[in-house]
Amino acid sequence: MAEDTAQQAPTAPGTPARALLPAILPALLVGVLASLLLLAVEEAAGQLEDVLWQDLPDALDVGRYSVLWMLVVLTTTGVLVGLVVWKVPGHAGPDPATLGLDARVLPLGVLPGLLLATALMLAGGPSLGPENPIIAVNVGLAVWLGRKVAPRAPGAVWVVLAEAATIGALFGTPVAAALLISEALTERHTEGPLWDNVFAPLVAASAGSMTITLVAHPTFDLDLPVLGTPGWGDLLAAPVVASAGALLALCAVRAFPYVHGAFARLRHPMLALPLGGVVLGLLGALGGHLTLFKGLDEVAELAADPDGWSAGQFATMTVVKLAAMLVAASCGFRGGRIFPAVFVGSALGLTAHALVPGVHPSVGVAAGVLGVLLAITRQGWLSLFVAAVLVASASVIALLCIASLPAWLLVTGRPQMQLRADGTSVR
Repeated sequence: MAEDTAQQAPTAPGTPARALLPAILPALLVGVLASLLLLAVEEAAGQLEDVLWQDLPDALDVGRYSVLWMLVVLTTTGVLVGLVVWKVPGHAGPDPATLGLDARVLPLGVLPGLLLATALMLAGGPSLGPENPIIAVNVGLAVWLGRKVAPRAPGAVWVVLAEAATIGALFGTPVAAALLISEALTERHTEGPLWDNVFAPLVAASAGSMTITLVAHPTFDLDLPVLGTPGWGDLLAAPVVASAGALLALCAVRAFPYVHGAFARLRHPMLALPLGGVVLGLLGALGGHLTLFKGLDEVAELAADPDGWSAGQFATMTVVKLAAMLVAASCGFRGGRIFPAVFVGSALGLTAHALVPGVHPSVGVAAGVLGVLLAITRQGWLSLFVAAVLVASASVIALLCIASLPAWLLVTGRPQMQLRADGTSVR
């Protein structure tokens, strides 16, 4: 009976190779251009960051990360981004609290202001990453160019290619893009074989990641102590830390609409963003300079010496970074929440290691990142991938799969850190 049922089950027809081949060249071009735009924005932001946090304080004989200078720079960043949102055509795009990795198509005139606001944010130190706005800009450009060169092609094709290319460039590998696209296709119940559907996006993601790799040589490996064969203690630690990370991040998710609503009641970007800058400066003074910026370089500094801080210091950085991400995402700074969430999870994992030395730092960091990302993004595959790639250890993957189960039970069905236009949380 089972054999008869299996034989009667419909099989999705495959796409002929001749139908897939024409997509290769456009996907390659989108991948290269998307990665080059990301590189250009990060390079410009890096140059400005050096001026703001090295050249100017040195010239003024002020401590680079003194309380005074953090307040000055972050408040000034809020003023500058506020001016862009207020005066530049397009107002730097929609409210960033309503955006996720699945970008909407923005008009071409909005994109310059969004790029400028993003570069200023990255240089000034707010706790957000470049992912959401860069994806939005690349999607807008890809759709505009696609309509020029291939007006008959569906606009959704260019959206998927640009998203995949940017994700591949952001994470330095096409695997992250493939996992995200596969998850999205499953949710949309897309017809046809999976690999036919991901073929062109995977080409774009591969082109984006290889361009970044060849030009900038990024790495996510934190070079933590190598995890050997997992033991019973690791099997216990991973789900406990992941669940703790999920619960901690859910606190921020729960507070998100209320904090966002408080800033929205100010009704003007020149009030909300400078005030947000002041709050971020005070949080930076509390948590130290490692809690500033998107967090990847700062995570690497923590991981370079996992025993260099006390449990209290790690815990303080964890809570401060989470609060800084919450404030920055609520007051109107243009940026994404994945990269600062990685810092939060890493600091939480190192807190666990400092409290209980038997918790291996690689297990603590990977599990902490997994739990925090699951709560913030509700992207299971992305959370597993990022957590695993940080420690570059094959033996941690099984632990993370096990740890994801209780963490997912905690987050599923609950709000995520993204809002609808009316200010309510997306579920």
